[in-house]
Amino acid sequence: MASSLESLNRWVEEVAGLTQPAEIHWCNGSDGESRLLKEHMLARGDLLELNQETHPGCTLHRSSPTDVARVEHLTFICTREREDAGPNNPWMDPAEAHAKVDALFAGAMRGRTMYVVPYCMGPIDSPLSRCGVEITDSPYVVANMRIMTRMGAPALSRIEREGRFVKGLHSTGELNPDKRFIMHFPEELTIKSIGSGYGGNALLGKKCHALRIGSWQARSEGWLAEHMLIVGIENPEGETHYIAAAFPSACGKTNLAMLIPPESYRKAGWKVWTVGDDICWMTPGEDGRLWAINPEAGFFGVAPGTDRTTNPNALTTIQRDTIYTNVAVTSDNQPWWEGLREGTPVKDWQGRDHDPANGPAAHPNSRFTVSASQCPSWTPMAEAPQGVPISAIIFGGRRPSLIPLVFEARDWSHGVLVGAAMGSETTAAATGAVGVLRRDSMAMKPFCGYNFADYFAHWLSFDKPGAKLPKIFHVNWFRKGADGRFLWPGFGENLRVLEWIIGRCEGRTGALETPIGLVPDSTDIHLDDLGLGPSAIRELLEIDAAGWRREVDAIGSYLDSFGARLPDRLKQEQQRIATALAQSRPVAQAASA
Repeated sequence: MASSLESLNRWVEEVAGLTQPAEIHWCNGSDGESRLLKEHMLARGDLLELNQETHPGCTLHRSSPTDVARVEHLTFICTREREDAGPNNPWMDPAEAHAKVDALFAGAMRGRTMYVVPYCMGPIDSPLSRCGVEITDSPYVVANMRIMTRMGAPALSRIEREGRFVKGLHSTGELNPDKRFIMHFPEELTIKSIGSGYGGNALLGKKCHALRIGSWQARSEGWLAEHMLIVGIENPEGETHYIAAAFPSACGKTNLAMLIPPESYRKAGWKVWTVGDDICWMTPGEDGRLWAINPEAGFFGVAPGTDRTTNPNALTTIQRDTIYTNVAVTSDNQPWWEGLREGTPVKDWQGRDHDPANGPAAHPNSRFTVSASQCPSWTPMAEAPQGVPISAIIFGGRRPSLIPLVFEARDWSHGVLVGAAMGSETTAAATGAVGVLRRDSMAMKPFCGYNFADYFAHWLSFDKPGAKLPKIFHVNWFRKGADGRFLWPGFGENLRVLEWIIGRCEGRTGALETPIGLVPDSTDIHLDDLGLGPSAIRELLEIDAAGWRREVDAIGSYLDSFGARLPDRLKQEQQRIATALAQSRPVAQAASA
């Protein structure tokens, strides 16, 4: 191979010497290679064929019952200085981490094929994209990486041109939870993962590279790697605004990325375009705006809860050429999970005869892996090398009280504080405790590859002369009334809120100034055909000053937990809002719908 690939070849040889595979296969990403790999996995039982009449090209993978989700307590950031990892990350000294994990890798691939997987995160010709190479002994991982990234010969050619790449070493090992580690070495642009074959633990291009290592790269290179969807909203005049949005889990992220407009909006000519559902890389352009790409080529989505009511676009997307993981199956071998209104499971996610006494038929974290281009709302702009310009950034969480349906940050500094403070309150169904607030800054708590205080400072650094930064908003689809029911209908109706947000970006929609930011008057959002009563509308948009004073005090305590590295500007913003709240009067909302 070319001399510029010598470092890659040396690394592959070193890994082979350590792991001792039976053979080495360099993946080219071709259709023929994919077909042979699939046949190999079907023959071995790694994949099971589903009903090819109803789900052509679809297969099922069942993982070990002890290997079904991310393992945050075994996921380490290994920087030379502990403080660089920050209080938001488990930390291990790099020398100790290498020694610990390399001892597990020794001989781990005996009798197995070692796959070398060159990949590109982002469109192959985009200057915003970054490349990596994953070495793995899991054909299941190879098959998923082919869907989730631009994998194979084109990526290898780009690596040859650029001479740089993120190194990712993975082995399923013994699938032993006691011998499972996901180690990140940001200063070395290296990932080492062993003992798991599941999703983000094993598909190293996803959370490991695109967020944990990516966020470190982004800080050093002057861009942002974020846990955000990217969605385009096209108005009846044919103008499209692109929005990036960050939500913690269970807050409707994928649903918003694939939103279908309400009928009245569809008839008026509104359209929604999906660029990405999970990760967003944003870079300042020459025009001062932030331009974004989705570094992924596929969706690795949670199956339970996906149905024709919640997300019809997602359900349509996964009817063909999809890898399902840990779902149940029906008597005629169709995939099934809780939330589907059709079909009855006969085998659960472990392949046992379905018995409700064993728990859900599909694992609650069961997944689908599918090409993003199969989504009915996918846009070719997802492949645009320059990316798409971001008009607005939205943060949001699951808050049954206090937080209004939507508010706008007064400026970039305030917006960074809004993102830093975001979080969700737990429910009894999920945790056994109601109202426990878990802060998850920018939805990045499990994924930021360095100290959150430095991360906040990096966000603030984009506010400089000449910058034309997106406006920042916060939404809350989950506010409840006194009867415990959601006040807002959600799903497609969320477009009404996005319409107001776009109007604010264009400077043509009104808002009321409050101590916490700019809030729409009820007449600023199109609510007249929703059937919401005046009291519900008032409650959705009200600002409870006393409650917000307590909230802002709690935000201050949270910020203090990051110590001396916390930017003074962020603390000053929190104190500015506290002062404004102390002097505030109730904000009157129009009661009309």
